[in-house]
Amino acid sequence: MLPAAAQVEGAPSRAGWLKLGAGVLVVLALVAAYWALRETGILGTIVDEEALRSRIGNLGAWGPLAVIALMMLAILVSPIPSAPIAMAAGAAYGHGWGTLYVLIGVEAGALAAFGLARMLGGAALSRWFGERLSIGLSGSQNALMGIVFASRLLPFISFDLISYAAGLTVLSWWRFALATLAGIVPASFVLAHLGFEMTSGETDRFIYTALALGLLTAIPIAVTLVRGRMQRRGR
Repeated sequence: MLPAAAQVEGAPSRAGWLKLGAGVLVVLALVAAYWALRETGILGTIVDEEALRSRIGNLGAWGPLAVIALMMLAILVSPIPSAPIAMAAGAAYGHGWGTLYVLIGVEAGALAAFGLARMLGGAALSRWFGERLSIGLSGSQNALMGIVFASRLLPFISFDLISYAAGLTVLSWWRFALATLAGIVPASFVLAHLGFEMTSGETDRFIYTALALGLLTAIPIAVTLVRGRMQRRGR
């Protein structure tokens, strides 16, 4: 057996193999969870906000934990939609508690994806996501934090992809957690409130909330366009 000093340069250490193995086990667990949700019909229930709210309500004290767990899975596994879960949480627990449960689940899911990326490393995730990981998440801590925060305000940017990609950068845990939390509060509240208003039967209030969600989406887009135009004029 070769001594440690004679090992091939660049070969993974025992700790590296353990981390990689742990990451693979987590990925397999996520695949198994998605399969279980699909086979039991829960995945179909998730896209039906009213049915999901009814099932969550029937869980009693376990309902909030179910919301948190489902939100985590929605972040970690792309095919699971998160918006219906957030709206069901608002409908079941109101816009206050519903928002809190959604925030806990989303933040925990984002941190889990961030940590999983750190465990697996860039090579493994590149095979998983392909070229989609090439989104320019490199640079200083402040710049990376700003990119993560801005991406959380834009619903058309993949939330899980940003979480995984950020784990491959030099961005620290606490900066990622803070930027994510600050960015997800507005949309989480609006979605939970939207679900709450849908159960109230107040059509006008429902429309106003939907318009607020649209405005929330439009503001960061407008800011980005204006900033880009100002930068081009300054050249």
